[in-house]
Amino acid sequence: MPEPLIVTHPLVADKVRQLRDSATSNADFLRLAGEISRFVAYEAFRDAPSTATTVDTPVQSGAPASRIDTEYVIVPILRAGLGMSPTVQEVLPHTRLCLVGLRRNEETLQPDVYLDGLPDSLAGAHVVVCDPMLATGGSLIKVLGMLAGRGAASVTVLCLIAAEPGVAAVRERFGDVRIVAAALDERLNDVGYIVPGLGDAGDRLFGPPVRR
Repeated sequence: MPEPLIVTHPLVADKVRQLRDSATSNADFLRLAGEISRFVAYEAFRDAPSTATTVDTPVQSGAPASRIDTEYVIVPILRAGLGMSPTVQEVLPHTRLCLVGLRRNEETLQPDVYLDGLPDSLAGAHVVVCDPMLATGGSLIKVLGMLAGRGAASVTVLCLIAAEPGVAAVRERFGDVRIVAAALDERLNDVGYIVPGLGDAGDRLFGPPVRR
């Protein structure tokens, strides 16, 4: 069972500080989320499998090089996951994007799927889930169940901030999933927000949704 990987780097910690700041604008929050996602993805795929090859440079033919051939399926959980996925796609050389949208059912308080953009089969696929805030773990567990049901070979979850209760809940159900985050907070408040956290990531990325 892989331990969660928390990116302990002073540059990341400084950007997380800015991300948490309630005075940070939506535009700066989106920029910071992308920058932190890049660091998190670099650490998550430090040991990505590669193939030895050669490359012709301007001064040498057949210079030793390495190539990544693996295709990764990027799955942002809407809507906040869209703040991470473009940068993750830039980092990984071969990707395809599949969207999953969830909303809370106010009667059951459980996540309901309103958008399922996953293929019918993910057999053999290496999946990267972008879930900026891993709080209770309910939404992520729902998506992980969908991925498992379609045969995903491996799943890596990238987060901006994770909470210990959510990490524990995910690991209890899906112990083989790897979680990589820029920060790990200890607790949730009485309405399920991460403390100290940063508030509602979707609202801080894109503004509050329009109510009709």
